[in-house]
Amino acid sequence: MDTKIPLVIAFTPNYFVPASVCILSVLEHAESRDYFHIICLLTEPLSDQMQRKLERLGGDRVQYSFINLEGKLTGIYVDEKYTIAASYRLLLSDLLPEYEKVMYIDCDIVVRNNLAKLFRETNLGDNYLAGVYEATLDFQLSHMDSIGCKPGFYINSGFLIMNLELLRADNMTVKFIAASNSDHLEFPDQDVLNQLCQGRIIGLPPFYNSIRTFFLPQYKSAFLRYYTEADWNAVQEHGTIHYTGSKPWDVFTVKFEHWWRFYKTLPLEIRQEGVVNGKIYQLFKVYDTFMGRWLINTAQVLYRTLKYKQN
Repeated sequence: MDTKIPLVIAFTPNYFVPASVCILSVLEHAESRDYFHIICLLTEPLSDQMQRKLERLGGDRVQYSFINLEGKLTGIYVDEKYTIAASYRLLLSDLLPEYEKVMYIDCDIVVRNNLAKLFRETNLGDNYLAGVYEATLDFQLSHMDSIGCKPGFYINSGFLIMNLELLRADNMTVKFIAASNSDHLEFPDQDVLNQLCQGRIIGLPPFYNSIRTFFLPQYKSAFLRYYTEADWNAVQEHGTIHYTGSKPWDVFTVKFEHWWRFYKTLPLEIRQEGVVNGKIYQLFKVYDTFMGRWLINTAQVLYRTLKYKQN
């Protein structure tokens, strides 16, 4: 068995089920010999019952740690669209002194690649981070300019490999927190990481963190400004799905079926800990048949075509 791989995930108790889906997808796409230390950063304590249920997910392949950070971050700007949990990644170099390098993942992600292999093969060198650059859209250009980042060189912080050793050496946690006190940031922690780490970020292939627009054909031309046709095809075939925007447990959204397939295989004791949209679950059951998938996909194509023409 190889050395344990540290994977950090931050969530609030009401995201317990999505976090479990994310963890299950990581384990399903790693090899049986891969052993993980999953570090859960919490906005408030999980009940003992929830902790025990999660600890049974993955069995002998996983060691879990639970770190309650309630009240740890005060005074920083947090946009109303997000929770404070998103900013916990800024603290990791100080929180985890035992690690030189960790992976961080958002809980609204379904993994479709071997992250253990990626972690072992990624040499960060003198770079702070490795992550996937977003394919900057035209309406985002003004934001890039306002925060001093170049289009095409702005990472999505939902999945990161972080060089904690170097971040500690350069006292970056203090700098991250200071920079987070600005209320003009659209994506507070993400903007800060891009501002302060730019020039020292390794770009990963886009299939390791495929945000919503990477899957939508109307954004393909924008994608191809920064990536290749082969990258586009790899995203469609096995891109790790990051549900930026609408969440599949609430509404019908792009690639929603992948989330529900993992949800369906979660232990019942975990599924009982969260509330999901029953109508969307029923829609998934229809979609999971050949005819249902054809009908829904056809309707989606027609809808997007009409919407595109209207715009």
